[in-house]
Amino acid sequence: MTTAMFFSFCRCLGNDDGVMPMLDKIKVMPLAAESLGVRSMCTLVETPDVNVLLDAGISLCPYRFSLPPHPIEFKTIENLRSLIAEAADRTDVVTISHYHFDHHTPSYEDWLVNWTEGGETARQIYENKKVLLKNPKEKINTNQRKRAWIFQKTGGKHARTLEKADGKEFAFGKTVMRFSEPVPHGPENSVTGWVIMSLIEREGERFMFAPDVQGPMSEKTLELIKAAKPQVIMLGGPPFYLADFKVSETQLRLALKNLESLVETVPLTILEHHALRDETWRERIKKVREKAVKAQNSIMTAAEFVGKENRFLESARKQLYADYPPSKEFEKWSREAVTSERATKPPI
Repeated sequence: MTTAMFFSFCRCLGNDDGVMPMLDKIKVMPLAAESLGVRSMCTLVETPDVNVLLDAGISLCPYRFSLPPHPIEFKTIENLRSLIAEAADRTDVVTISHYHFDHHTPSYEDWLVNWTEGGETARQIYENKKVLLKNPKEKINTNQRKRAWIFQKTGGKHARTLEKADGKEFAFGKTVMRFSEPVPHGPENSVTGWVIMSLIEREGERFMFAPDVQGPMSEKTLELIKAAKPQVIMLGGPPFYLADFKVSETQLRLALKNLESLVETVPLTILEHHALRDETWRERIKKVREKAVKAQNSIMTAAEFVGKENRFLESARKQLYADYPPSKEFEKWSREAVTSERATKPPI
C-alpha cells in the first residue's frame, strides 16, 4: 500500500464501512506502532478544523534477544519514517507527551535506533508547527529534562511556537484539545517519569491518546480516562516483556485489572506499545477481551484498526534471523554498529 493509498483508506474509517461508526468528524490514523513493526504510537488525527500529529517519534530496540534489529525492521522504520514525514507536511500541530525518542524525534544522526538523518529529520517534522509539549521543567525526571532542553535548542527551534500543554485546553474552530496534568509513566512514583494524555473533541465526539500509561497501571490515571468519556482511545498497554525484570507481576496484575475496567466503559480501545513487545500478549489479555465482548465493546491493535496485518517484528526478531538470514555485508555492519556511538546507515 502506497502512502497516498494509506491516507485515502484511513480517511474512509468512520464513514460508510462500519469500522468506526462512533466517530465521523474526527479521523484517527495510526502511522507507526508496535503492531506495524516499530516502537512508536505516532498517530495523525484530522478534523475539519485542524490536523494534529501525535508523538512524532519512532524507534527500534537496539538489542533484543542478543540481536540487533533485522534488515526487515530497518526497512520498516525507513518506510514509516516516510509516512510520518508526509503526515507532517499536512499537519498544523505536533504534540510531545514526553521525551522518550519513540515519542519525539531527536536532531542527531542515528541509523541504529531512531533512523534520523541529523537535524534534517526533526526539522521536517517540527518546522513552522505549533508544538504542544510536556512541560520541560516540571514533573519530569533528570534524563527527560535533559532531552527536553536539547529539543528546545535543536528540533524545537524550527517550530512556529513551543507551548507547554500540561493541564491546558486549546481550541481550533469547533475542535478542542484537552491535555491532562502529568500522569505516571506506568505505576505511581515511576522512576521513568511522567507523561501527558490528550483528548481531541469535536461536536460530542472524543478521541483520547494515552501513551505509555502501561495499562493504565495507575488507578488515578484510570479515573482520569473514565472521566474524559472517550468513544475511542489509543492506549499504551502493560509491559509484559519486562515482567520480573523491571516490573513486578503485582504491578502487571493491577495494570490488567485497570485495563479490564477501561474496556468495559470505552467503546473502542486501540491497545499498543509496551504490551505488544511480548509474544504472550494475547494470552495475557484474554480476560480483558472477554470483558470487552461482554460489554459489547471492542479492543484491537493499531494495525487491525487500519485494516492491516499485525507485524510484531521486535518480538519475532529471533525468528526473522532464522527465516531470513542477513547478508554478510549487513552482519559486518551490525557488529560495528552495536559497538560504535553512532552507526552508519545499514546496507539493507
